Order: sequence, then structure tokens, then C-alpha cells
Amino acid sequence: MEKGFKKYVPFQQIKMESRDWPNNTITKAPIWCSVDLRDGNQALVDPMNLEQKLEFFHALCDMGFKEIEIGFPSASETEYEICRELIEKNHIPDDVTIQVLVQAREHLIRKTFEAVKGAKNVIVHFYNSTSTLQRKVVFKKDMDGIIDIAVEGAKLIKELIDHYDGDTHFRLEYSPESFSGTEVDYSVRICEAVMDVIQPTPENPIILNLPNTVEMCTPNTYADQIEYFIKHLKNRESAIISLHPHNDRGTGVAGAELGLLAGADRIEGTLFGNGERTGNLDIVTVGLNMYTQGVDPELDFSNLPKYREIYERCTNMKIGERQPYVGDLVFTAFSGSHQDAINKGFQYAQETGSDKWEIPYLPIDPADVGRQYEPIIRINSQSGKGGAAFIMQNNFGYELPKKMHPEFGSLVKAECDRIGRELSPNELMEVFNKNYIDIKQKLWLVHHVVTNYGQDHAKFEGTMHLVKQNIDVDICGEGNGPIDAFFNALKMIGIDGFEFVSYSEHGISNGSDSKAISYIQLKDPNGKSVFGVGISHGIFKASARGIICAINRSDFEINYPG
Repeated sequence: MEKGFKKYVPFQQIKMESRDWPNNTITKAPIWCSVDLRDGNQALVDPMNLEQKLEFFHALCDMGFKEIEIGFPSASETEYEICRELIEKNHIPDDVTIQVLVQAREHLIRKTFEAVKGAKNVIVHFYNSTSTLQRKVVFKKDMDGIIDIAVEGAKLIKELIDHYDGDTHFRLEYSPESFSGTEVDYSVRICEAVMDVIQPTPENPIILNLPNTVEMCTPNTYADQIEYFIKHLKNRESAIISLHPHNDRGTGVAGAELGLLAGADRIEGTLFGNGERTGNLDIVTVGLNMYTQGVDPELDFSNLPKYREIYERCTNMKIGERQPYVGDLVFTAFSGSHQDAINKGFQYAQETGSDKWEIPYLPIDPADVGRQYEPIIRINSQSGKGGAAFIMQNNFGYELPKKMHPEFGSLVKAECDRIGRELSPNELMEVFNKNYIDIKQKLWLVHHVVTNYGQDHAKFEGTMHLVKQNIDVDICGEGNGPIDAFFNALKMIGIDGFEFVSYSEHGISNGSDSKAISYIQLKDPNGKSVFGVGISHGIFKASARGIICAINRSDFEINYPG
């Protein structure tokens, strides 16, 4: 690629003495228009058939789209038939306007009006290419020649509407196609020429669509083009300024957002950014970007998995794992520090009861878009102690105490290193059971009785089985509570020198099968910290089992003096 870059001509910036868009904020949703069934469909390897288009159309209606570009009915018989099917079989809700695209050419315009006959609300979207390059290479016409094409198309459309036999409510949209590659003063000039023919009013405005047909510059320059166009357009109040960004430079979303800051009223795009080359604007991303800033996008994104399934099945396109808001991994944290922060965020929300979403690394609540919490944190060798604890709590209800996180986290990391991949939640539970429940035992409690004498005196009596000696031994002890009495009883079989450090417990099931789980931290005679876990229907028995588990997991050797 050495010196190959020199053949490319850099985009010329717009000279503006001042610009307002950098100081503006998006405070409301634009008018949305889905072009999935036209722009998105024409970019498919295998275009959608009638059944797929109908399903997709109804999905768009369910999401709340009120303007849907259904196709290019003059381009092919298939497109024409789909338009007629939607109209004749009453698929179009009364509050939804269908949009049809047509080049500013007489025979195509007439065919388009035939196609929409009987529809209640229609936007006729006509266009011709205006860019410097297309005038030079494709049309070989000067500026006036291109304006003539647009004006003649506008005149015919106005004439057909004025003499239309039917109850259809028509609205008009004009696109200077390749707006981003057109001299901006010329874009203003050709749009004003179209407006002079159509004679729009504030009550019946024309839609002026300014496509970033090929993304040619940084999004701030696109915003400059939009703001310049708006400020120099006569009769601005009689025009709805619409954006149609593409994604050739990977900044389609940014271009749309900056275009809204520059004063645009409307956006055309596709659900997940499907479109020619690198795609169209991704409406889901722009809408949810607003949502995370406290702005109602006025579209229903509460079940994105459903719409993803429809999209992938109807288009045979696949959503990338990292695609914003909808990709498989966008709510997933592998990094230990990220997992720990997320875990603490959920704990903070629980402790404070705040109604605000304040979870680090999660700009949106996955539940708001129909996603579950299970896959938020996934465990591999890069994960930390907090991630494993999060999954144990959210998937299985085990609230590991914070002091236990490092110990369990090291066990999990060792298992990830051993198998060379991430652990599933069930495999994580297997690590827990292997190291805390199904462990090699030195002793276990056969049976016991605890007698309480007031609040500060208890007696423990029971039988322990010593594995090495293969005997049962009766033990007895008293203390200022059941656990203290149990520790004193253990001294009878040579278990001494353990220091009780911490204790926590909670329920892990409901109803008649309710159980308690205890987490016991001991310091062994050598000063080493060790955790034990006990589960039982009774709180004390769960605690006793937790103590025994910690002893069994320690390096302490039981030498029964008897």
C-alpha cells in the first residue's frame, strides 16, 4: 500500500463562521422511517419473499414505526405485487404511512401511483443523484440539467396528485441523492427548485431527505452540511429535514446523532444497520443511545431478541457478537476488574434502593431490551473473584461473603487454566461443589443434640466419625453459645487451635424444602485462613457442617488422643 493513499482526494470541509450543533443536545426522538423493506432488502444476497416481507412489516409496526418504506414498486413486478398485497389485504394500520421510492422519471412515477392506489396514507419519495462525481461520470450533465430532472419529476407528481381519483392522503419526499458528495449550496438550490413546484406549507410540509449515500467524511462535516443547508434554505418552516446516513466509514450512528444536533427532524435507517456496502444507519443503536440518556425513543425495544430472530430469519443476515445492545456479548464481562465493579454496582443498587441505573460498565439495563442477567458475567482465566461470586449469587442464589471471594476466585481461575477455556455457570457450580461440598473428609458429624441454657450458655453433645481411625467418638462441650460449645467439644478429639474469624448464612430455597447455607471462615493452628461451607435444613447444623468443612479442607491432621 506504499504511496497508494495519494490517489485519494481528501474531502473538502465546509467553511462556516459559526456553528450551533456542538452546543446542542438531543432531547426528543426524531420522526423514524424504516427502510428495511427497501434499502435493506435490496442489499440482501437473497431478497425477502412476500411472506418474509409481510412478517417484517408487521414487526416494524409492532415496534412503533409510523413511516415504513415498503419498496420500489416501479422497479420490478415482485415489488409491485408486494405493495398491492399490503394494500389489498389490509395489512397497513390506519396510523402507519407507507413510503414508496421512485426515480424522478416519468414512466416510473406513473407506475408508482398505480401501485399505491387504495392506500390510506402514502409518502411518495422521489429522487435523482446530484453529486459532483455522478454529474461528471454517470449523467454527464451540468447543474442546471440535473435540476431540470428534479423539477420535471416534481411537476408530474404534483399533477398526478392534483388529479388523483381516490381518498389517499399523499405526502412528498425529495432526496438529492448523494447529498454528502454534492456542493452544499447546490443542494439548497435544487431543493428550493423542487419546493417552488410542490408549494409546501407549514401545515403540509415536504420532506427533504439529505442522504449520506456514501459516507465520505467525518460526522462533524456531515453535521456542518446539514446545519448549513437548514440555515440557507428558504421557507424552512415548510420542510421536514430528514437524514439517511450510510456507514461506509463506520460512523453512520455518529453522523445521524450529529445531524440531529444540527437541526434534522427525521431519520431513515434499518433495524440493525443492514444496507448496501457497510450498511445503513442502525436505528436500534441510535434509539437506545437516546434511551440511555433519559430520552424516550418512541419505539419499543423491550424485546430485542424477538426482533433479532425475525431479522436473522427473514434476511439470512447475522448479528455480530459485539453489535451494540443486541450482540451476544455486549452485556458480557470477562475482565476481573469489570466483573468486580458490576457486582459492586448491583450490591449498591440493592443497598440504596435507588431507582436510577448506576451499574459500572453497563450503560443500559439488559432487562430493558429483553435480555437476561445470566450472561452478563462469564468466567475465563482473565476473570476475577467478583465475577465468580456474581454468577453464584445470580444463577444459584449463593451469596458468598466478600472475604471468601479471593479463595473461590483462585479455585475458579485454576480450573479455567486447566481446561483452557471459559466455564459455564454449571461448571462453576461444579468447582464450588468439588471444593466445598464433595470434599475428602477427615471427620463428619453423625448426630448431635444442642441444649440452650439462656442466652449465653449452651451444651453440645454428639458423635463424630473419624475417618483415619474409622471410629465413632462421643464428644461433649459447653460454651457461651452452640458454636462455642461445639468448638469446645471438638477439643476432646484433638481438634484445637482453630480461631473463628467470620460467619454468614442465608436461605437457598423456599417452601417446605427450605435450607440454610453457612459460610465459616477459620484460621488454622498455623495461622492460615480457610473457608468451609455447610448446608442443612437447620441453621446450627449448617453452621456445624461449615466448621467441619473448613477443618476438612485445612492442612490440620487429626490425631485422636484416645
